Amino acid sequence: MTEGAMKIRHLELPSGTTDGILLLGDANLSTEQVVAVFELIDDLREQIVRHYAPQIQEYYRQKRVTNGHSTDAEKDGAPF
Repeated sequence: MTEGAMKIRHLELPSGTTDGILLLGDANLSTEQVVAVFELIDDLREQIVRHYAPQIQEYYRQKRVTNGHSTDAEKDGAPF
């Protein structure tokens, strides 16, 4: 690992990654800098969802189908 880089370990992330993500950059960011990065990522996520929500939902719907049968939630029509 390079100086100034930090590795987040032992997380289960939405991508399925469990061994951590290398955080490149200064590991000593100020609170204001961290908030700015967080807000940028949040804005990016919002824009992706606005443009691709149906495709993203279909992708995850297809991943939940096992052996050609829908999950119980899909049979009920309940989102959770």
